Amino acid sequence: MDSTAAAFEKQISKTKVKNVLSRVLIYSVLILWAFSSIYMLFWVVNNSFREKTEILNDSFSFVTYPTDENYRTAFGRLSREENMSILRAYLNSVIISGSTVICVTVLGGLAAYAMARYSFKLKNVLYLILAGSLLFPAYSLIVPIFRMIQGIGLVNNPIGVIIPQTAVNLAFSIIILMGFIKNLPTEIEEAAYMEGCGVFSVFFRIILPVTKPAFATVGIFTFLWSYNDLFLQMSILRKRVSYPVSALLNEISSQFGTDFGLMCSATTIVVLPILIIYLFLQKNIMKGLTAGAIKG
Repeated sequence: MDSTAAAFEKQISKTKVKNVLSRVLIYSVLILWAFSSIYMLFWVVNNSFREKTEILNDSFSFVTYPTDENYRTAFGRLSREENMSILRAYLNSVIISGSTVICVTVLGGLAAYAMARYSFKLKNVLYLILAGSLLFPAYSLIVPIFRMIQGIGLVNNPIGVIIPQTAVNLAFSIIILMGFIKNLPTEIEEAAYMEGCGVFSVFFRIILPVTKPAFATVGIFTFLWSYNDLFLQMSILRKRVSYPVSALLNEISSQFGTDFGLMCSATTIVVLPILIIYLFLQKNIMKGLTAGAIKG
C-alpha cells in the first residue's frame, strides 16, 4: 500500500515537473517573440527622431539629440511636384475603411442571420461556397475586379475600392457571425414576432445588441485588412490625391528610399492608429473570437 502511494506521489511530482518545464518553454518563446516585435517598433520610432546621416552611422543606440524634422517633412510637402499630404491620406483611409466596415457588418450580419435562422434550398451549398471562397487569395481576383471597376467607371474613385473590399470580407463576416447567432436562444425572437416586430426590427433591436462582441471582431478585422490593403488600392486608385495612407507610405518608400529618417517617421504615423485601435479594442477581439464557442 505504501509502495503504491509512493509511486503515485512520484508520478504526480514528475507530472508537475513536466508542466513547469513546458510552461517555462512556452513563456520563454512568447517573451522572445514579444521582445522582438516590440523592439522592431521601438527601433522605427527611435530612428524617426534622428537625422538621415545619424541613422547611417548608428541606428541601434538610443537617440541623443531628437529632432522633429522628419515629422514636419512627412506632414508637409514631400515632393516639389506633388503635394502628398498625410492628413489627406488619413481622411481617404478613414472614408474607405470606415465605409467598408459599415457595409460588411450590415450586409454580413443580415446574411448571417438569414443563414442561421431560416431554412431554404441549397443552404448547405451556399455555406460551402462561402467557406470555399476563403481559400482564394485576393491577388488572384485583381484582373476581373479591375475590369469590372473600369467598366462601371469607378477607377480613381474610393467607391471602386470599397465595393471589392466589401465583397472579399463578406464571407469571413458571415461565417463568424453565423457561429454566434446559431447559439442564441430563439424564445426572445419568437416573443418579438408575437408582439408584431418585423425581421429588421428583431435583427437591429435584439440580435445586434446581443452579438456586439462578434460584430466588433468582424469590424476590427475588416478595418485592419482594409487599412493595410496596398495591392488593391494601388491598382484602383491612380491619382496621388486619392491615395490612402498605406499607398502614400509606399510612395514615400519609392521616392525617398535613402531617407531612412523620413521612412521611419512615415511608418510611425501609419502604424500609430492601428496600434491605438488594437490597444483599446483588444478585449472585444478576444470576446468575439471565442463567441459562440460554448453553447448555452
